Amino acid sequence: MIQVNMLEAKTELSKLIKMLETEQEEIIYLARNGHAVAQITLVPPQKAADRIGAAEGKFKVPDEFDAWDKEVEEMFGGEI
Repeated sequence: MIQVNMLEAKTELSKLIKMLETEQEEIIYLARNGHAVAQITLVPPQKAADRIGAAEGKFKVPDEFDAWDKEVEEMFGGEI
């Protein structure tokens, strides 16, 4: 944990963020007139949403779903 004043934080923001990313620091406190008023921490990584199977059980494919293929094929002259 370190504490930096606002001016230093403005001029050294990239360096401070790098310190968090490389785990040199867990929390950086921002101070105004020597008193901590805010803190900077890393945002916890979010788990990527599993897209495959996300709608499983949400809807049912109609039994006649494949029958539409024949109808569409006929609309295009028998070949698709």
